[in-house]
Amino acid sequence: MAGRTIIHVDLDAFFVSVEQVLNPELRGKPVVVGGRPGGRGVVAAASYEARAFGLHSAMPLKTASRLCPQAIFIEGSFPKYREASQKFMAILADFSPFLEPVGLDEAYLDVTGFESLYGSIHQMAVAIRQRVKGELGLNASIGVASGKVVAKVASELSKPDGLIEVVYGGERSFLAPLPVARLPGVGKKAEQVLRGLGIKTIGELAGMPVNVLKSYFGVWGEALHRSANGIDDRKVELPGEAKSISRETTFDKDTRDRSFLKATLRYLSEKVGADLREQGKQARCIVLKVRYTDFTTITRSHTLPRAFDSDQAIFDTGARLLDRALSVERQPVRLIGIGVSNLVEAGGQLTMLDSSGPRLAQLNKTIDRIRTRYGFTAIQTGRTLLLKDIFPETEKGYTLHTPSLSR
Repeated sequence: MAGRTIIHVDLDAFFVSVEQVLNPELRGKPVVVGGRPGGRGVVAAASYEARAFGLHSAMPLKTASRLCPQAIFIEGSFPKYREASQKFMAILADFSPFLEPVGLDEAYLDVTGFESLYGSIHQMAVAIRQRVKGELGLNASIGVASGKVVAKVASELSKPDGLIEVVYGGERSFLAPLPVARLPGVGKKAEQVLRGLGIKTIGELAGMPVNVLKSYFGVWGEALHRSANGIDDRKVELPGEAKSISRETTFDKDTRDRSFLKATLRYLSEKVGADLREQGKQARCIVLKVRYTDFTTITRSHTLPRAFDSDQAIFDTGARLLDRALSVERQPVRLIGIGVSNLVEAGGQLTMLDSSGPRLAQLNKTIDRIRTRYGFTAIQTGRTLLLKDIFPETEKGYTLHTPSLSR
């Protein structure tokens, strides 16, 4: 699409960078976010100083600890990163209303026609980086191109703290010398297939006949060919409403202790319930997720006759699903999660026979106000008090041991 300008903005080593802003003593040091050294989780983020030792995201913490024993390992806190992400997205929204967030730390902007406000696209990109750095203390890498694929590749190549612009018409020549693994969507399996075909660079991929790629990759082969040629007319998609809400955690040690499992499930249910009410939503379906020692993962769901937003409804249903799962499978549990789906706007009709509904809704509002003012663990059920001596507490609640961070 001629004349279109897409900017891809990606924060560098996001989780680590947030920790370094909050604790400047961490700057310039090898830092790992994701868990304790030697723990069973994986690296969520590594500073560039740690990456020099070969550390990278998704690497087992035990491997990271062995490669870089001097690294500083941090459990991490999802609420801190979510808050920083919200501020980051607010800054980007000041530059264009056509904003597509991708996770917490990156986003696409369609800035077509907005360059006149800043003099040029380059000056706009520089202004974005300056605001992110000045207001959040974080470094942002930026790619500018006519489409999302090339803008994404450009921002990756500009890391850390860089800016690359690809002129209109120069997309294919920009991509051509790069290894195929640089193309978004090309994972290890696809790379192996392409190498088997003698394709090592994006340019070589761009020159392959489409029908050959389709014979190996199906309909995706055509999209792969277009991307390799720098052709990408996909629109920047504005974020839609969440279709589900969930929380999960991986245990430090596998367990079959039902009291502990249900205490954790209750806590996660309360976090999901609080999110539901904060978003003004109710849900109809509850989903339990369990992963066992051998990494077998199951999900079990139950749909209630009417929408709800109470912690109790989430937990009661989740606990019943958990009891059934544990009665079938005798393995210890590695991960547990609870979620809700089929979301609707809050304020559904109450039945005349249900006098408890309004009382429960008022109770939830009171609990939410207390937690907002005094911290999430300021008010707890007897069941979740079991976690008090196991997990550290913060204003946002318990910090659970989990490779994907506690949310």
